[in-house]
Amino acid sequence: MQLKKICVVVTARASYSRIKTALIAIKNHPELELQLVIAGSALLGRYGNAVEFIEKDGFIIAEKVFMVLEGENPTSMAKTTGLGVMELANVFYKLRPDAVITIADRFETIATSIAAAYQNIPLIHIQGGEVTGNIDEKVRHANTKLADLHLVASEDAKQRVIKMGENPDMVFNTGCPSLDLANKIKKNPKLDFDPIKKYGGVGADINWKDGYLVVMQHPVTTEYQSARKDVEETLTAVYELDIPAFWFWPNGDAGSDGTSSGIRSFREIYKPKNIRFFKNMEPDDFLRLLVNSRCLIGNSSVGIRECSYLAVPVVNIGTRQNKRERASNVLDTVYDKNEIIKAINNRVETNQIVSENIYGDGESGQRIAEILATTTFSFHKTIMY
Repeated sequence: MQLKKICVVVTARASYSRIKTALIAIKNHPELELQLVIAGSALLGRYGNAVEFIEKDGFIIAEKVFMVLEGENPTSMAKTTGLGVMELANVFYKLRPDAVITIADRFETIATSIAAAYQNIPLIHIQGGEVTGNIDEKVRHANTKLADLHLVASEDAKQRVIKMGENPDMVFNTGCPSLDLANKIKKNPKLDFDPIKKYGGVGADINWKDGYLVVMQHPVTTEYQSARKDVEETLTAVYELDIPAFWFWPNGDAGSDGTSSGIRSFREIYKPKNIRFFKNMEPDDFLRLLVNSRCLIGNSSVGIRECSYLAVPVVNIGTRQNKRERASNVLDTVYDKNEIIKAINNRVETNQIVSENIYGDGESGQRIAEILATTTFSFHKTIMY
């Protein structure tokens, strides 16, 4: 029996946690062959070198695609996307996959979609149909229109993809594979490692064992010029609260140089004794750190997805997650030091956070593999329905 070759392109550290359990299920399925391509910021040390964790987990990488141009602004994002189309087109020509998977909404993902679609390779989009109100939403919906099979993470997203004109028979609500990892952590939430001893980081040797915050703030691509000012408001708020905090480095979107320079400057000037800075952690370790925290602060989608399932309080700052379906664990606020402090105090003091499963039930990876094994792929949309 000839195996279906499924090429999955991972372009960022967050994308790996979003797809890890599906990768495992595809790899282990008797009718599927996994072709794993690592590209973009997932290969770069300054964004956490996710490729090291991927290889540590035992995955064989078929190709590595270096495509990120310096600049961290809208122009460099556009050029990176163009370079990605060129490089990934060659990768797909070489690998000859039966289908290509692109994940979510990062700017590099549209390169995956274009390179596959123009070579008549069936395209599968993970996590289509969601809204966020910025450039990521445009990319997500563009991926949807280029894709032939849609594996969405919520019922709301499924209905939106169908309303966009996609064949209902090719739209499946699988849930988000990242909740598979969260489900495992939920069953055994003990923090069984010392984050500082295991991952190092830089900054103060914080006393985290009596309670801590987690901070992950990315630039907003449509507001990239204010990235430094925005992160300084959050830094000042966390500093003045004087609660121990694990702070994670931003992703590679436009404005990340402003976010990064803001963090470095603040660290040098104030030398905060309550903040430890990290680039990355293994997905399971990061979720274990989250579930034992007092609150997640910033604008990462992990606060909307995994934290809702794990019942972790979240302060979501700014517009990056605008319009995304969210649970009661999330409290929204603006980039203002005093408002951020007020919101953190509210979340830390609340005892009413409950687990909600808007984005899945913890069984998505296996569900995705079964759909891939049993679906007849097509690279056109000329069938009437």
